[in-house]
This record gives sequence, structure tokens and C-alpha cells, in this order.
Amino acid sequence: MNRKTNDELLALVEKATAGDKNTLETLIVNVQDIVFNLSLRMLGTFADAEDATQDILLKMITHLSSFRGDSSFTTWVFRIAANHLKNYKKHMFAHYPLSFEYYGNDIQNGKAQDVPDLTQNVEKDILAEELKMSCTNVMLQCLDMESRCIFILGTMFKVDSRIAGDILEMTPEAYRQKLSRIRKKMAGFLSEYCGEYGSGRCKCKDRVNYAIQSHRLNPLQLDYVKAEEIAVQTMIDVKNAMEDIDGLSQDFSFCKPYRSPEHVKRLIQEFLDSTQLSIIQKS
Repeated sequence: MNRKTNDELLALVEKATAGDKNTLETLIVNVQDIVFNLSLRMLGTFADAEDATQDILLKMITHLSSFRGDSSFTTWVFRIAANHLKNYKKHMFAHYPLSFEYYGNDIQNGKAQDVPDLTQNVEKDILAEELKMSCTNVMLQCLDMESRCIFILGTMFKVDSRIAGDILEMTPEAYRQKLSRIRKKMAGFLSEYCGEYGSGRCKCKDRVNYAIQSHRLNPLQLDYVKAEEIAVQTMIDVKNAMEDIDGLSQDFSFCKPYRSPEHVKRLIQEFLDSTQLSIIQKS
């Protein structure tokens, strides 16, 4: 979405809520990847992120008439998504919470060398890449929900502290302080334990079979490897419908952005084609 004035955004929203389906589709298309990537990092798995993305986009559609132009459209969507995800209880890690202590202990004491070959004829390099992307995403689940959201907004989306503070209902100063502490905690853990992004002993290729045995990796379901990556700058360009960043971002290269899955788009399209949409527009 090109940077637009609030008046232009309000005009688009008014057209969409008045029944202009093409305009509504344009608004959805320009934010669906942002919503999916935020959901993926917040929840830890593709399946949970897909479900949450559908919920958030439907919530966005049904609350569209409440957009008043007090912020950019993407900021408004981030606020809806963040509030939804912070209270989301249906994802896997809500039932099986993680901690950095547990993760570190597993890396140090898991006997990966004792596990037989379980790769099912899938190339080990492919499985190692899947494990690397999955592992670092799951590592985010060691943070509490608020800290996770702060880290993702500041690191992956490079959101200005004023905007992030508004989204998360805290002052920019509090956001900056918390982001700094969380970033140091994440960087410290990676440096100590991870051999892919730090100087630790853990190498994904050496732990492929251990991950399969412990049901953290399924050779027949490679979500990250199969997902369509988006250039990081593409995500930043979309996000920049908000304001300029304030220098707090830092590169954590495991935060790769992905295109939202096709079946999520199909379900949203089915909703747009349904009579439910006309009912909402009249309400």
C-alpha cells in the first residue's frame, strides 16, 4: 500500500463499508501478510497462525466502520491483531508453555547423538533448514505474550516506539526500555546456545533426528521450507504506511517474513462472496 493521507484512507474505508468489494479486497490484500507474520511469530506454528489470521482479518472487516483515521490503517490493524493475539488461548504453546531455562537445558543435555536416522529419505540439509526456522520461531515462545509482541514489533516490523507504544498501550519510553531488555535477553540466549546465529554448540543439522523423535520436526510436513518468502524490504515498505522508525530496530535474521497461505486467502474470499458480508455492511 502506498503511503496515503488519513483522508484518502478514510475514503477507501468508506467505499469498502458502503459495499465496494474491490476496495475491501485491496485493504485486505495489503495487510494480510503483516497479520499472518505477526501471528506466526506470536503463536509459534503455521497452523495456529493461519487460524488466528482468519479471525483477525474477519474482525478487521466487521469493525471497519470504526476506523476514524486517528492513526494509519496499518497501525489500526496492528492494534486489532496485537489485542487478539495477546488474548489468544487456542494455540499449542498456550497449553505447553516454554522457558529459556527449559530450552537451554534441552540443548545442553539432550542426547541427540544417540538417535537413529529418522529422516525418511528427506535430505538432511532441507530438514536442518526447516528445524532452524522452526526452532528460532518456537524460541520466541519462551517470552511472555507482551514481551513477545514488543520484540516482534520492534525487530521484525521495525515499528517506531511512539506507534508501538500506542498499539500496546504504554509510553514510548516504557516500550523502548522493554525492547532493549528483551533484545539483549534474546541475543544473549542465541549467543550462548545457538550455533547457527551465535557461538553456541547447538547445530540444527546435528539435531534433526532428535527433533523428529521428540515430535518437533515432521519430515512429511515442512511448513517453513515450502512457504513463499517475502523480501524483508517488502514488509517494511508496507509497514511504512505508518511513521518513520526511530532507530531501535536490530537485525535478527531468523525473523523471515512469509506470504500468507493460499487457503487463508480462499477462506477470506469465500467470506467476501457470501451473504454475511452484505449483512455486516448493512448493520
